[in-house]
Amino acid sequence: MMERLIAYLDSIKVRDPAPRSRLEILTYPGVWALAWHRVAHRLYKAKLFFLARLVNHFSRAWTAIDIHPGATIGRNFFIDHGFVVIGETAEIGDNVTIYQCVTLGGTSPDNGIAGKRHPTICDGAIIGSGAQVLGPITVGAGARIGANAVVTRDVPEGAVMVGIPARATMVEGGQKPQGFLAYGTPCSEMFDPQTQKVELLRCELETMRKRLDALLAENHGDLRDRA
Repeated sequence: MMERLIAYLDSIKVRDPAPRSRLEILTYPGVWALAWHRVAHRLYKAKLFFLARLVNHFSRAWTAIDIHPGATIGRNFFIDHGFVVIGETAEIGDNVTIYQCVTLGGTSPDNGIAGKRHPTICDGAIIGSGAQVLGPITVGAGARIGANAVVTRDVPEGAVMVGIPARATMVEGGQKPQGFLAYGTPCSEMFDPQTQKVELLRCELETMRKRLDALLAENHGDLRDRA
């Protein structure tokens, strides 16, 4: 038990250089929110739903982090700062990092279908501050969701997503991410937001050119037929 706790605290130290000791990490609201969730989740699995909600309510009041008792969370999960909402059917793998003001939200229940409504976050993913990951989608292993991105579609393994709606940057999905990416947001010149906009505009321009060429070819063919 103690070895697992130490390994957990050390995994946080790797991702956050601010704390000077393991004892300091124990003051983090994200650590306490996860600890209380473990209790609430066990009560939830035992169908003691009211008690599970009671623990959840206490944890939310104390930490400002709302994790539904039904959410499934793996090892070494780290919420940096707080103000996070995680829905009932969310599934989170190992070594996942989430920054402040993130929502793992669900689809509307007005269609009468309960089931899987919240995202699945695979091992090693990082979700930047303010990001919204919505619906029963999958964020692939090692993927990075940039700050304030809104994700409503599956994210490939290793992809870096930015924007509203979220799109992959020039780092394509499937590549092995290099090192830890704080806040899930690239900060090097390679990922400058202006560069990303130019790249997207180039893609759109190329698409328009292809459509124009196709229309001109079609029009030229009609003129030949008439001649």
